[in-house]
Amino acid sequence: MGTHILALDQGTTSSRAIVFDRQGQPIAQAQQEFEQIFPHPGHVEHDPEQIWQSQRQVAEDALRQAGVSPEQVAAIGVTNQRETTILWDRQTGRPVANAIVWQSRITADICERLRADGCEPVFREKTGLVLDPYFSGTKITYLLDSIDGLRSRAEKGEILFGTVDTFLIWRLSGGRLHVTDPSNASRTLLYNIHTRQWDDELLSLLEVPRAMLPEVRSSSEVYGQTDSDLFGAAIPIAGNAGDQQAAAFGQTCFEPGMAKNTYGTGCFLLLNTGRQPVASQQGLLTTIGWQLGEETTYCLEGSVFVAGAVIQWLRDGLGIIERAEQSEELAATVTDAGGVYFVPAFVGLGAPYWDAAARGTIVGLTRGTSRAHLVRAALESMAFQTRDVLEAMQQDAGLKLSALRVDGGASANSLLMQFQADILGTPVQRPVVQETTALGAAYLAGLAVGFWKDQNELQAYWTLDREFRPDMATEQRERLYAGWKEAVQRSLRWEKTGKPATG
Repeated sequence: MGTHILALDQGTTSSRAIVFDRQGQPIAQAQQEFEQIFPHPGHVEHDPEQIWQSQRQVAEDALRQAGVSPEQVAAIGVTNQRETTILWDRQTGRPVANAIVWQSRITADICERLRADGCEPVFREKTGLVLDPYFSGTKITYLLDSIDGLRSRAEKGEILFGTVDTFLIWRLSGGRLHVTDPSNASRTLLYNIHTRQWDDELLSLLEVPRAMLPEVRSSSEVYGQTDSDLFGAAIPIAGNAGDQQAAAFGQTCFEPGMAKNTYGTGCFLLLNTGRQPVASQQGLLTTIGWQLGEETTYCLEGSVFVAGAVIQWLRDGLGIIERAEQSEELAATVTDAGGVYFVPAFVGLGAPYWDAAARGTIVGLTRGTSRAHLVRAALESMAFQTRDVLEAMQQDAGLKLSALRVDGGASANSLLMQFQADILGTPVQRPVVQETTALGAAYLAGLAVGFWKDQNELQAYWTLDREFRPDMATEQRERLYAGWKEAVQRSLRWEKTGKPATG
């Protein structure tokens, strides 16, 4: 038995690796950003080779910083940006095209066609998802249709599909493992979350050859080992989950009714609904949280496409801040957003609106508006979008949360977390270990190899850093939220009409 767990956390804008000890504490980590490719408005790509090289490099860096040899690593856990789609050659392992990122709207026309053909109820019933370019299935269709000869090669089994976890495990294992887990499979539009199988009807509707698909294994088991040449020793690969489900596991949201929100590139709120899937009536997603052995945990999820990425845009696109960390300091120089609302619908709006044609909107500008007001409005947009999702979630599940656990980069922003508690009217709990996505992957891997005994042991390691309690009058809370809802209305259907939905 090794002394540590290595978690590989492959995200939308960077790859990270964190080494954890037996108490679930991070002892070393490394991170490397990689290029964001924007071929056309609303279309986002990554170079899969950059993903792999950056992930391999940070793994080596983290182990070196920790002073941990490969022989001391009990297991590797993988977590990943979900829905991002990679196709590669089975023989060479080389990608046939850039990865299409989850944010990309390139398949909006395919989704519209399927919707017009009356297919959405089938997808909704079997997958728990909506027909949206967000998910992997239509991305596969697009690539097969747009690259000459690719479809016939895929039908022969020469071309493989994977979300990022599958591609990484393929590379880690030297091409011996083509696997995924239910949390990632359930985000493809191809996987039946009730039967827990790839679904022939869905494959037919999207014209995806079954021969391309990875084997679906549980989220916590030894899939195989790394190629011994990679790190200098063969290490068990034993945990796998999509980033948001991994974060919920890392937050130890093991009981029905527990919820977490991750503030990353996007914003993702997951509510544990137990052993049975709950169909949403409010525009949320029904998804698989994780599978341990034969036991599957289901979740309701609200997906916000742009959260922390709005701060990145203020930095890189407008240049009004130099570092993301400046956002809290600058926003704190004003008492409020000065009546400004910022709807960051750069790639459409996710839950509960699901409008691929919505576009970014800033309203309420006056001559008195400063860059501090704009930054504060951008931060507040994350909290407003979270309330949109939480209200829908509570209606679907028929409950009111007693507290919301938070993680991700922007959860370190105390001004944002206080505003989040204020606009929800619900306490917000930030744990000591905020890298809960990587921690969840580590927990899943560690359970598989006996590094940790059970989930009860893991719950004991969750420690509160700070609780933010609501401190805003109800009248003010509702007035601010009503303004947000009005701003959202002005962003909807913009790309199709060239003017706001309100005319």
